[in-house]
Amino acid sequence: MKKIFAAILALSLLLTACSGASSSAPSSQPEAASSQEAPSASSKETLKIGLVQMMEHPSLDEIREAFLAELKAQGYDDSKVVIDYQNGQGDMGTLNTIAQKFVGDGVDMIVAIATPAAQAAAAATDSTPIIFSAVTDPVDAGLVSDLGAPDRNLTGTSDAIPVDRIFALADELTPGIKTYGLLYNNGESNSVSVIRDVKDALSAAGIAFEEATVINSSEVTTAAQSLVGKVDAIFSPIDNTVAYAMPNLAQIAIEAKLPVYVAADSMVNDGGLATVGVNYTQLGKQTAQMAAEVLSGKPVSEVPVQVLSEYATVVNPDTAAAIGVDVSKYVK
Repeated sequence: MKKIFAAILALSLLLTACSGASSSAPSSQPEAASSQEAPSASSKETLKIGLVQMMEHPSLDEIREAFLAELKAQGYDDSKVVIDYQNGQGDMGTLNTIAQKFVGDGVDMIVAIATPAAQAAAAATDSTPIIFSAVTDPVDAGLVSDLGAPDRNLTGTSDAIPVDRIFALADELTPGIKTYGLLYNNGESNSVSVIRDVKDALSAAGIAFEEATVINSSEVTTAAQSLVGKVDAIFSPIDNTVAYAMPNLAQIAIEAKLPVYVAADSMVNDGGLATVGVNYTQLGKQTAQMAAEVLSGKPVSEVPVQVLSEYATVVNPDTAAAIGVDVSKYVK
C-alpha cells in the first residue's frame, strides 16, 4: 500500500510540474511580440535619392541646382533625404552602372537628368520610382506611353522645344536661308525625334538640309567643318553631345560667318547665335515638386509628365556682332 501511495504521489507531482511549465509559455509570448513591433513613422530611416546626371554641363547643372533647392523648399532637407549624386560623364555604360548601383543600394527614388540618364534608370528597375528631367520626348524615348497617364514607374519633366519658333526667329534674324546644316548625335533619341520634326518642317517649306552626325563630343569639330561651304546656317537640337563641345562649334561657325541656331540657352551662352527655349531653373523646380509628391506617397501613375509652356528668346550679342547680325531687338 505504501508503494502504491508513493507512486500516486510521484505521478501527481510530475503532472503539477508539467502543468506549471505549460502555463508559463504564454506569459512570455506578449513580451516577444512587443519587441518586434513595426517602427513608427517618426522612427523610419532617412529617405535615399539617387541623382544621376548625364554629364556636367551648364544647362544640366542649372536643373540639378534648382531641383535640390526646391526639394528643400518642399520640406525634404538634409535631415529627411540623403542625396547620392553621380555624374555619367556622357558615357552610356557609366550611366547604366550608376543606375544599377542605385538599385542595389535600395534607394527610395532615382532622379535622372537628361534622356540617356533616364533610359539607364528605366532599364535598371521597374519598381523604384524614377523622376526624370530634361527629357525632350519621353514617349519616343520609351519612358512612358502617355504623358498624361504614366504607365510605368517613371514620370518627370520635358524640355520639348518649339522648333517652329526657332526657325521663325531664324527667318527674322537671318532671312534667306536656303540650306541648313543639322548637327546632332544620332544615338540620342531626344535629338533624333526633334531632327525628324525639323526635316519634315524644312521639306514642307522647300528648304534643303545637310546632316552631320556624331557619336561623341570629339567629333563635333570635324562635323562642323564638313558643313562649311555647304550650308547657310546650322541647327542643333538639345543634344548633350553637341552642347558639351559647343565652344568648338561656335568658333568654326563664327570664322565661316555662319549663324548657329540651337535649342538651349546654355548653347547660346557658349557661342550659338540664338534660340527660343525653356527656362532650366523652372524645369528643375517643377521636377522637384513632382518628386516631393511621389515621396509623400502619391503613385507615379497619378503624376502626369509636365511640358513647359513658357519660352524665352535668347541671343548672343558677341556672336551676332562677329557675324554681322542685328539682334538689338532682343538685347536688354
